[in-house]
Amino acid sequence: MSTSTVPVPSDTTLSRPRRWAALAVLTASLLVITMDMTILNIALPQMAGELHPTAQQQLWIIDVYSLVLAGLLVSSAAIADRWGRRRMLLLGYSIFAVASILVLFADSAAMVIGIRALLGVGGAMIMPTTLSLIRVIFTSPRERATALSIWAAVSGLGAAVGPLVGGVLLEHFSWHAAFLVNVPLMVIGIVAGLFFLPESRVANPGRWDAVAAVLSLVGMVALVWGIKEFGKEASFAVPAAWAAVAVAAAAMSWFVVRCLRRDDPLLELRLFRSRPFSAGIIAALGATFSMIAAMLLIAQWLQLVNGSSPVEAGVSLIPVAIAGAIASLLAPPLARLIGARTVLAGGLALAAAGMIWIGVAGAGLTFGSVLVALTLVGAGTGSLAIGSAMIMSSTPEEKAGNAGALEETSYELGGTLGVAVLGSIAALVYRAELQADAVLDALDPALAEQATESLGAAVAIADGVGSTELAARAGEAFTASLQIAGYAGGALMLAVAVLVFVLTPRGTNVTGGH
Repeated sequence: MSTSTVPVPSDTTLSRPRRWAALAVLTASLLVITMDMTILNIALPQMAGELHPTAQQQLWIIDVYSLVLAGLLVSSAAIADRWGRRRMLLLGYSIFAVASILVLFADSAAMVIGIRALLGVGGAMIMPTTLSLIRVIFTSPRERATALSIWAAVSGLGAAVGPLVGGVLLEHFSWHAAFLVNVPLMVIGIVAGLFFLPESRVANPGRWDAVAAVLSLVGMVALVWGIKEFGKEASFAVPAAWAAVAVAAAAMSWFVVRCLRRDDPLLELRLFRSRPFSAGIIAALGATFSMIAAMLLIAQWLQLVNGSSPVEAGVSLIPVAIAGAIASLLAPPLARLIGARTVLAGGLALAAAGMIWIGVAGAGLTFGSVLVALTLVGAGTGSLAIGSAMIMSSTPEEKAGNAGALEETSYELGGTLGVAVLGSIAALVYRAELQADAVLDALDPALAEQATESLGAAVAIADGVGSTELAARAGEAFTASLQIAGYAGGALMLAVAVLVFVLTPRGTNVTGGH
């Protein structure tokens, strides 16, 4: 069954000021979403002190957002194609605002988990729809590449600004402020969206495939949950996680077969026949796999080894965002000069060099060397703006929602896999290094075992027993684990860079230059 898109004004009829005003609305909402993903890390200790969640509830507070988001990305994009992308986006804004207001009534950990799940529903409506609307609004390849570079720059800035905003808010207000800050921003987004965003929908999208929608929900939730469980245990001997992965494999296999057999699939997987599209997805998946895990490990190193406060650690991560934002904005004009595949593959190689630099520094890792590594990683991942442009430029307008869902899924899945795999490698190295140290002999066996579980536990135990030597040895073991994670992540990103360069056809043009 053929599909077509209800036309929106083209570049010649949708005025230039309105196009860029629409982008401002879309990127502002993205800033709120990415800030919200990181601001919780700062608010969680104070929230835990007031609500007294169990350890399991704390994990659910963190994880439920990404579980719901991953499960609903495909269905939300498909519904937006049918119902209207602007409508879906504004509904997502509304849900995000309402869920944030509900925190005023949260008097238990269970209610906070419910609110975080509702935020995930709103996020799933917002994230892919921003990308599909950019594809529809900017029909000029040159303008679209610039718009996507701004989108990528804002996404990185939001992730870095989140901890800073959280720290400032918590110095003056309660943990509720970390949620309530979303409300006025989303209200402004709703009003501005009504004025500046055009409506866009696929005129003949085909029948709604309820079975495929359920399969995508079950498959993605099971997969993300299973991967997270492996990461938490730092082990692959987790029967429940394997069961979840098996369910995910069965559901996603059925989903893929069903989509490929239909003329009007819920998700157009035939988009992967385009080499630039596939290269863009692989770049997003591989980059987030390495980068997200590295950022988490470095944040721990800054606080527990280097002695930075949470806010100071947040400030230390700003170079990643600044370098990434600058590189994102420079990527389109650079691609016009030397080609899209060179910029994307070269950027990934630069980020790989930053990761490997952490490994090379080894036991001599200092804040200065971390700063150099972070700047390289940030500058390199700025090239993902070109990857996004490759994805969207390779996609017909009526399939923009599908492309947005696949790109966002690759970011989500890449980050989750990276934290699980690289985090597990780091945990195993840390445990092996510390277990081999004689400093544990002076501890009670139960405390010694706890100290090998995590750096945070070792530092807490060291404070409790007054052992500066334990804290120092644990810091050295963690630095060794960060070194191995740097080598592993850098090697993987370098392999992704080579694959992207080989896969992307020579002469691929996503900026409209000559």
